[in-house]
Amino acid sequence: MEQHIRLAQTLPPRLLNFFARFPPAPLAALTSSIPSTTSTTSPSDPNAYPPSPLPSSKPHTHTKPSPFAAFRNPTTQNWHAPHISLRRQAGLFKLAAQHNVLSLMPSSPKHPYEKERKRIENGLRVQGTGVGKRVKGKLWERTLKGRLEGRRKAMEGMPALVREWKERGHGRGWKKWPK
Repeated sequence: MEQHIRLAQTLPPRLLNFFARFPPAPLAALTSSIPSTTSTTSPSDPNAYPPSPLPSSKPHTHTKPSPFAAFRNPTTQNWHAPHISLRRQAGLFKLAAQHNVLSLMPSSPKHPYEKERKRIENGLRVQGTGVGKRVKGKLWERTLKGRLEGRRKAMEGMPALVREWKERGHGRGWKKWPK
């Protein structure tokens, strides 16, 4: 328990507030199973609350739903947005990664492990990265190879073109390119 307290003292306020509102499942199980040892009323007091039950041997199963997941109201069947937006989730996960508490965070599409799993599962989803595929590109990129090849052929045939130009009298009777 002292380890958790020392860890909590090093966390930034945003993570502390998040863990206070939505405690991780291991910590929620620990805090709910700790019996209260201090009592201010005597056992014979009629207004006293009944003693808290001792922790059972079966694991703690009741936890709050994930604040990162959408929620469907069971009575109205309407979907409600997650408590924490995707942008704020990303910020929380960055902070958690800096402070090495990613294992305490609930699952989310913004969780780095989930992102890595999807990246491995789906691969790079960039057009043209498959076998035999090409990226569309801009018009000048698509036509660049052909233009460079045309220029290369024109430069190879340039000495003969210049010779013919000079023979014809510097443009008189010239029907080809350049005009």
